[in-house]
Amino acid sequence: MSNPNTAPIVLKYFQERIKLNKEGILYNVTLKVFRKCKDLDRAEKLLDEMLERGIRPDNVTFSTIISCARLCSLRKKAVEWFEKMPSFGCEPDDVTFAVMIDAYWRAGNVEMALSLYDRARTENWRIDAVTFSTVLRIYGTSGNFDGCLNVYEEMKALGVKLNLVLYNTLLDAMGRAKRPWQVKTIYKEMLNNGFTPGWATYAALLRDYGKARYGEDAISVYREMKEKGLELNVVLYNTLLAMCADVGFTDEAIDIFEDMKSSENCRPDSWTFSSLISVYSCCGKVSEAEDKLNEMIDAGFEPNIYVLTSLIQCYGKANRTDDVVRTFNRILELGITLDERSCGCLLNVMTQTPKEELLKLTGCIEKAKIQSLVLLSNSLLRRLTLKEISLKLKLVSFSILLVLMLEKHIAIA
Repeated sequence: MSNPNTAPIVLKYFQERIKLNKEGILYNVTLKVFRKCKDLDRAEKLLDEMLERGIRPDNVTFSTIISCARLCSLRKKAVEWFEKMPSFGCEPDDVTFAVMIDAYWRAGNVEMALSLYDRARTENWRIDAVTFSTVLRIYGTSGNFDGCLNVYEEMKALGVKLNLVLYNTLLDAMGRAKRPWQVKTIYKEMLNNGFTPGWATYAALLRDYGKARYGEDAISVYREMKEKGLELNVVLYNTLLAMCADVGFTDEAIDIFEDMKSSENCRPDSWTFSSLISVYSCCGKVSEAEDKLNEMIDAGFEPNIYVLTSLIQCYGKANRTDDVVRTFNRILELGITLDERSCGCLLNVMTQTPKEELLKLTGCIEKAKIQSLVLLSNSLLRRLTLKEISLKLKLVSFSILLVLMLEKHIAIA
């Protein structure tokens, strides 16, 4: 039987004409038809009918309806039926227990999922690749990255057939653990096992290498994606551009930005322009940084503290002190709060500013100190946490350090 509409008719036909000692078998066969068609509604109604007729459900009955609920993505229903099994005198088998690890996790009960997994390991249950993938996700999202690796090694030891989804999950977890060397090892093993990377694999690699500042590896993955005609999304483009800004890949950043602009599916956002401005600022290309700032504003994005701090750094490298002061004042005019990076940048600019120009920075330093003290007093009045107040104190400390450094430079001059 495979038709959910005729299956109940066939069941009724046999019930009326044949006297069966084990009528539950017919019900289980009919339930499997509904499972195949992902029709949990009819499956539950059939089970109700079964109970009304005094027919006791067995392990097959429950495993069938539980797997039907899972196929319908109704994990809470799967958990509900699983937890009813003891009341009917049914003890779940290894396979059902293993299946419930995934169901409990997707239903939001992580503790129960891990408890069942621990039991599975102790009692040597048969665990499939889907269940292992679930445990990898649980450990990955909870930050237990060593647990992820242990599960991976356990799978290899047990001879479990890995799939691309499992590899992608593991690559993503190692990226969030900031372990790019393990990403490279796992990726190499994946290729050696005959798997072809897909878009999700390349996306994980770009995120992993980009955040770890593995510049050459990230660019290599990017080029491989382009050769295969795979499109990047805005997040991946921005990850690459941010990496280029950090490692000084100016030419690569320009190429990536032009590629992004030519894409039909992506448009540069504020983070895209921020990274590009940072790229030009780090190498002191003032006109290019200013052009990108204007392009950013024309695109409808307002410069943030990150962008304006990058410009201060750029002007400082070019010894354009007046532009440093103008940009700093623009930060305050826009009502943007200074952060550690902006104060640190001012300190760095001071070390590069000619002695005769240092007095021009006096106003910036005083304003930074005043804003920091006001923020700290407001923090105390608002009863922020110790951690938040600590961050404000660091900002004040930077400002005081700036004042002392400035006074020292001026005195020497």
